[in-house]
Amino acid sequence: MSTSDLLWFLFIVFTLSPLVQQKLLAVRRLRAIRQFEQTRGSRVIALIHRQETMRILGFPVFRYIDIEDSEEVLRAIRLTDPQVPIDILLHTPGGLLLAAEQIAWALKDRPGKVTVFVPHYAMSGGTLLALAADEIVMDPHAVLGSVDPQLGEYPAASIIKVVEQKDKNEIDDRTLILADVARKAITQVRQKVKALLLDRLGEQKADALADMLTRGEWTHDHPIMAKEAQGWGLNISTDIPVQIHQFMALFAQPTARRPGVEYIPIPYKERRIDRPPL
Repeated sequence: MSTSDLLWFLFIVFTLSPLVQQKLLAVRRLRAIRQFEQTRGSRVIALIHRQETMRILGFPVFRYIDIEDSEEVLRAIRLTDPQVPIDILLHTPGGLLLAAEQIAWALKDRPGKVTVFVPHYAMSGGTLLALAADEIVMDPHAVLGSVDPQLGEYPAASIIKVVEQKDKNEIDDRTLILADVARKAITQVRQKVKALLLDRLGEQKADALADMLTRGEWTHDHPIMAKEAQGWGLNISTDIPVQIHQFMALFAQPTARRPGVEYIPIPYKERRIDRPPL
């Protein structure tokens, strides 16, 4: 083998190696999903958003809940028998409200049990998804967040406060328009959150919690720990399976874009789970 042949061989190896590693990692993820499904007799949908770093330019790319995610999650739900439980593995900073609402209501309307697992954090739209579940299973140090709307770079509640604290003659038209949109956004999200919680918490508690989560009482990244959320009357457990953390270990900082939603893309039917006799 000549020197040029050796250089070409090394070039091919170094070029293909990341692709091969990515494929192997994808296989390991699917195998972990399948093993967890067999353990629980459920459909597992992983909605995982990590900060990714571009290989060449080195700038961060932030993942979040978008329409592509909602399309994939809704497709996974349609492929699942209504009575088959669904487990959502959720790790996200939030994202597009429209996409989060679509997923939340699709989960809410299912007759089968829906469980959301939060190993680290599910903020903003991620919290909205968690509120739609029958049960939330969190790591003891995992966090949820508020669901107050954001208009661009500003919280809707803060825009409204500006209008309330200043004379209208001193406020430009754009701010007044933003304040009008902000009021509508808060009202809409509050109604949606209340509707998600109504059958579990009742009218009074659902209304109070929806108001607290949407009125901008905290900053948008304020962490809500499991113990605090349990005090609201939500069905929250901190007994998170070790398999969840093992699965998250397969999502180390990647170097190339990957899908945010992963699941076994075949229809599932309800099946009986044989359990060993006591």
